[in-house]
Amino acid sequence: MDIRASTVLPARRRPVTLQTADGLALIGELALPKERPPAATIVCLHPLPTAEGMMDSHVLRKASFRLPALADVAVLRFNTRGTVSRHGASEGEFGDGETERHDVAAAIEFTEFEGLPEPWLVGWSFGTELALKWGRDPAVRGAVLLSPPLHHASDADLDAWADFGRPLVALVPEFDDYLRPAEAERRFARVPQAEVVGVDGAKHLWVGEPSVRVVLDEVVTRVAPWAHPLPTEWDGPYEKDTL
Repeated sequence: MDIRASTVLPARRRPVTLQTADGLALIGELALPKERPPAATIVCLHPLPTAEGMMDSHVLRKASFRLPALADVAVLRFNTRGTVSRHGASEGEFGDGETERHDVAAAIEFTEFEGLPEPWLVGWSFGTELALKWGRDPAVRGAVLLSPPLHHASDADLDAWADFGRPLVALVPEFDDYLRPAEAERRFARVPQAEVVGVDGAKHLWVGEPSVRVVLDEVVTRVAPWAHPLPTEWDGPYEKDTL
């Protein structure tokens, strides 16, 4: 069977609640490999909630549907403060990327509490700003940035990541609305360990199965290289997403 946009592969999935240092409860979900412990972890930081970004934004949803089964990767998704999805509403209100520092910290602390191995941050758009500004925790192994706009994350944040020393991979669509590959190369040049990957034909929202497959393959190349390239077919049980 071909793996399609609506294919949900087997995993142990459970709702989780993240508690922030400033007293909020954030709604989330943890997806684990069905029959084995995870070998690596991604913490998903979603796009801008004031523009309908949430933990169920399609690339992050498909990561949770596929990576536990195909790559033995644990996938933690959650709604930042004030964000609503079909999983529920997180407490608080949108903080323009500033008070969300507590949300990122709570997610990283959750991976430590759960004993989840090798956590990487995977941020998309607004989520890339959160990763760059607030993701420099010793527990974090690196970050993959999808469509980074570099609006709120400053050169000082990039310099701080350079000092942090952990891998940084930016996937930049050829036709992005905010930052395209040539400019991204220039901006990220101040981070010696940064890698900018221009993706031909892609746009900011990564619409379409070919774009999703590029993203997930690039993620596992860094996070779970044993699983690259991801298969496009599945012979076992599965479900269909109805969102």
